Amino acid sequence: MTREFALPAALARAVADRRGAWHFIEGFAAAWDVAREPGHGVPEAELRAAEARLGLRLPPALREAYLLIGRHAGLTGNHDRLLAPAEWYVEDGALVIRTENQGAASWGTPLADAAREDPPLRVRPDLADKAAEEWQPWLDPLSLAFVELVLSESLHAGRGLTDFLEQDEGTLPLLRAHATRLPFPDYPHGGLTRWYLAGDVVLRDDGGAALLARARTPEALRAFRALVPGDWLEDSC
Repeated sequence: MTREFALPAALARAVADRRGAWHFIEGFAAAWDVAREPGHGVPEAELRAAEARLGLRLPPALREAYLLIGRHAGLTGNHDRLLAPAEWYVEDGALVIRTENQGAASWGTPLADAAREDPPLRVRPDLADKAAEEWQPWLDPLSLAFVELVLSESLHAGRGLTDFLEQDEGTLPLLRAHATRLPFPDYPHGGLTRWYLAGDVVLRDDGGAALLARARTPEALRAFRALVPGDWLEDSC
């Protein structure tokens, strides 16, 4: 871990307020080999054009997030897709800004909360029974949702830095022995998703079913797989 970016402390600040969230994203990008450069933010003119097209005023947090990383595919588009302002649309009272990679869900911020500087983000699953689809709680506030977005997308960065493990009964004890749980709030959907850090490896435990890893270096990933052995997807390729 670099001295300039202590991930657990930075994440705690990100949970506390949106200024901390933007500092976390910048620090994570720089320290974990996805550096943010000029041009990775959406120009203000595109945001204004979207406001005019949709007839609404963007919450400050959404504007700030897009100005920061709205065009940074390495931070926002490895798996699911953050929509460009020209692609935003309104559906059932929410401004949709992100879609799942196979169309299984979408994420949007409620228009009813547009007066909030940092409103919540909701999720809407794509169901066979369309009448049952509705916006459900995801993360609140929006700045925290962008921190989660960046962390989750980092798990799909590839380049020998990511891996996936289907867990068995021995995985969780080893994970807890060799990693520290990160200070990320519980998700509102009632699942048991948890974030961990083991040296230079960020991990997401998806309720004991799957373990996803993102390392700063291939060496760090190999070292962690030795500590938590199993049928790692990339290690077996």
